[in-house]
Amino acid sequence: MGVFTYDYESTSPVAPVRLFKAFTIEAAKVWPTAAPNAVKSVEVEANPSSGSIVKINFVEGLPFQYMKHQIGGHDENNFSYSYSLIEGGPLGDKLEKISYENKFEAAASGGSICKSSMKFYTVGDNIITEDEIKALIKGSEGVYKPVEAYLLANPEACN
Repeated sequence: MGVFTYDYESTSPVAPVRLFKAFTIEAAKVWPTAAPNAVKSVEVEANPSSGSIVKINFVEGLPFQYMKHQIGGHDENNFSYSYSLIEGGPLGDKLEKISYENKFEAAASGGSICKSSMKFYTVGDNIITEDEIKALIKGSEGVYKPVEAYLLANPEACN
């Protein structure tokens, strides 16, 4: 097994607290509403806390039917959270899991900077290329961008 780390940063016009809530505490409600062309439902085992499993079910026609995340933890004061993709989605037979550490910080010009550190745990001698990682990031924008647009269009959401 190999471990490949990739750091990624993006900006958003949405405040850190709202993005944090939309991607953690209120994800089960927000994602299917904001991204109905991608997310059918989000099922959370108990409260979204450390160790809990979150199953994201996708609409028909997408490359994946579902994926499961195991929550590592979240810090509401620092707008940071961690989780591992442990089943389904892009894992296939090449990846054992993908672990994420994300943090939303206030941008000087308003909005947020999202800092993400990803660790790709490969099966056997498999490797993952930077192009494959960039394709995975682009795929995740199918949820991220609609959630961002939803928050901009609904200023009362996730406050």
